[in-house]
Amino acid sequence: MTFITQLQSSWESTASMVCVGLDPQMDRLPASIRTAGKPFLEFNKRIIDATLPYACAYKPQFAYFAAENRLDELLQTMDYLREVAPGRIVILDAKRGDIGSTADQYAREAFEFYKAHAVTVNPYMGGDTLLPFTRFAEKGVVVLCKTSNPGSAELQDLILENGDPLYLEVAKRAARDWNANRNLCLVVGATYPKELARIRESVGEMPLLVPGIGAQGGDLEATLRAGLRADGWGLLINSSRGILYASSGDDFAEAAGAAARELQEACLSFQKNILQEAAQ
Repeated sequence: MTFITQLQSSWESTASMVCVGLDPQMDRLPASIRTAGKPFLEFNKRIIDATLPYACAYKPQFAYFAAENRLDELLQTMDYLREVAPGRIVILDAKRGDIGSTADQYAREAFEFYKAHAVTVNPYMGGDTLLPFTRFAEKGVVVLCKTSNPGSAELQDLILENGDPLYLEVAKRAARDWNANRNLCLVVGATYPKELARIRESVGEMPLLVPGIGAQGGDLEATLRAGLRADGWGLLINSSRGILYASSGDDFAEAAGAAARELQEACLSFQKNILQEAAQ
């Protein structure tokens, strides 16, 4: 089964476009979890169990585990997701970008060692840096395009000779030149709904991973109006801090589940309204 087929199945079977970012940060974990033998793993397992009914995808962030020398807990988190959430998409958020044999090793790390369904990559060294990842035809390659941070405009909004901003050129090349195996997605921040609409127009049905909802202030309705496909899907709405740290107490898992459910229900409500309007 291809990555795109798996993703479509996950959207439809879960009735969700919520992607839960797993960004465990030691100083933000509840005190009862910090004292566990493997605190990141224990925290992640509790979050996964609580949010599973409301999520179509999970996105562990590599840096949080690496900085604390807890890559073993990342691997065990990936194993746990395969065990309890076999129908969900797992994206390793590593933002890899390098050339030649080094990129080969990063691709093997993501797909063979961690067994992720997809990995985030940086295209700003050129299309050839994506080939080691896209050659894994059954896996997803999630390409940074228009990121959610305020500083993204410094480079991504630069106007090229053809009149397009750089982020739009990345989107067009992704759709036209880099997607031979039909396994690319793009990262587009919810903080830029106008840019999101331009990207959707340029890339057609390509899935988009959308960070920036919640803590970063992205507008959910504007995001869905800009980015939903005609079938009502096409977006992975990522929330990390807004779900993980909905509570700092021992009820953190229950609060995370409630936050994920609220986001799922809001997405479905806006989706229904947008599809009804389109049908009129």
